[in-house]
Amino acid sequence: MNSTSTHQSLKRGLQIVEMVAEMAEPPTLSVISRKSKLNPSTTYHILKALVEFGYLVQAPETHIYSLSSKLFRITQRTWTVEQLAEIATPFLEELGNLTGEGTSLAVLLNGQVIVAAKQEQDGPLRVVQRIGESRPIYCTAVGKVLAAALPEQELEELIERTDFQPKTPKTITSPAVFRKEMARIRKKGVAFDNEEHIKGVRCLAAPIRDYSGEARAALCVVGPKDNLMPKRMGKVQHDLLTVAAALSARLGFKLQKMGS
Repeated sequence: MNSTSTHQSLKRGLQIVEMVAEMAEPPTLSVISRKSKLNPSTTYHILKALVEFGYLVQAPETHIYSLSSKLFRITQRTWTVEQLAEIATPFLEELGNLTGEGTSLAVLLNGQVIVAAKQEQDGPLRVVQRIGESRPIYCTAVGKVLAAALPEQELEELIERTDFQPKTPKTITSPAVFRKEMARIRKKGVAFDNEEHIKGVRCLAAPIRDYSGEARAALCVVGPKDNLMPKRMGKVQHDLLTVAAALSARLGFKLQKMGS
């Protein structure tokens, strides 16, 4: 390959990366081909190389392309809420299929816990969630797991700003009790909401970490209390942690080996 063709291939590859980054939704090969004005064969080979070198990721079922964690690691940037929601969608579906319950992804944004994505199950008993809706940080599983991931000083500042209003008879209303809950969550890696936010509803959530090791979101299973009885919680928790680990890996998180 001569220098001219190498330059052209590099230019096209970088243009495609920029295109994928700017698009509101992850594109398919045909969309990229049309927008880049390249023939499908050329587009395919460029995309294949970008995936092989770890700059793009292709979803196995939908065949859409999205930015890999490698680019975010190199640039020290993080995903937007919309990008996180798009990436999390197949994982929410998988978790919903495993548990038979509703699932959601929440983020901590300007001190507020916001539902970024959701997946609801069919059936007479289900909990309806709304994208963009805020959640209290002290009495929801997603809020608690995101709070527990904060550095100690930020957590203390958050506790000072929090008005611990009772939502149900089971709501934590004491900062001291909340601090103990934070310690338990940090040790176990999972948070629970046992009818603390809404009577009759139970939730459990796990942190989603990116390449930096920071918690960027919380993955949640939510359902009526009769669906999430204690005898089921072990299996549901296992499924939650399994899918959370896979989603974290998609964002570039790598577990450190013992002793490293």
